[in-house]
Amino acid sequence: MHFLKTISVVAVAAIMAGCTSTGGVRQPAGPETVEPEKALVLPPPGGPSIVSVVERKRGNGVEQTISLFTSSTVQGQNFLKVQFLGASGANPGVGNDSYRMIREGDIAREMVRSVPGVPMATSATFLQNSYGPFGYASGRSRAGDTCVYAWQQIRSSQSAHTQARNFGMIQIRLRLCDARAPERQLLGIVYGYTVIGTFDGDVWNPYGPPPPASPALGQTGAPIYPDEGGYRANTMPIGYEPAPAMMRQPRTTAVRRAKPQAATVAPVSQPPVGPRVPLPNDDTQTNAIQPSAAPATIQQTARPIGVTVPSPDCIGDAAMTAACRK
Repeated sequence: MHFLKTISVVAVAAIMAGCTSTGGVRQPAGPETVEPEKALVLPPPGGPSIVSVVERKRGNGVEQTISLFTSSTVQGQNFLKVQFLGASGANPGVGNDSYRMIREGDIAREMVRSVPGVPMATSATFLQNSYGPFGYASGRSRAGDTCVYAWQQIRSSQSAHTQARNFGMIQIRLRLCDARAPERQLLGIVYGYTVIGTFDGDVWNPYGPPPPASPALGQTGAPIYPDEGGYRANTMPIGYEPAPAMMRQPRTTAVRRAKPQAATVAPVSQPPVGPRVPLPNDDTQTNAIQPSAAPATIQQTARPIGVTVPSPDCIGDAAMTAACRK
């Protein structure tokens, strides 16, 4: 009897619980897709464009994976990953994420997962964008694609933490692979992205106090030039030009063209230089050459030049000789 009473009590309790339940469906807290306008970090003007944004809420912050346009044969998707870590209890119902500093081993494992099959070399050059120092590694795939993996931690200095403020932290990771863009062009994306996410309250400001004005302002011997016009030296070009789409060109048949032959040109006779020498039987040998500037032409009577030979009839008789002379 006691056993039957226990079963009856449990059944009544289950029925009462079922009557008080609303029966609604609740979605578990997990990653969800949001609009590209809600991205916490934006790429620079000119690309790469945002494909999708997946957001995961934490108890002390939020994470986003911003997928970017990819034109590469390397496995994987180009992305910007950002993590905002602030006060605990910001999003109740989900677990907190710990403050992890940047370590060389962690970065190496991230690159292996993000850029598989591409040998990456870490740059030892100190670089800095608008948000502070950052590091990056680059490599080239077997197909010739250039890949860049960059990391940055935005956090105020330890001296600012002693004032019980500026405790927020932002972690950023960038993976870019492109079939045509060079390393310097991909690195320009790190200099051009913009962090638009913020924390509630000055206590969680990750940037620290604003820097003072430059001491060069108002001083002599310190010219300040406008940004445009190429006055600044060592500027990093910001922009992204993805590889063009593969287009099939129509096949063309080569046409042999006959090589034109040069036309035969008859030689042109040149006039003789100097005075014209007449032949012995030329009738114009007695004609004098007149200058072109003479006002009038002088006519001369041509007569034979030489000795007159008398006829045989005129020889021997004085009368006939006199007649021949006439």
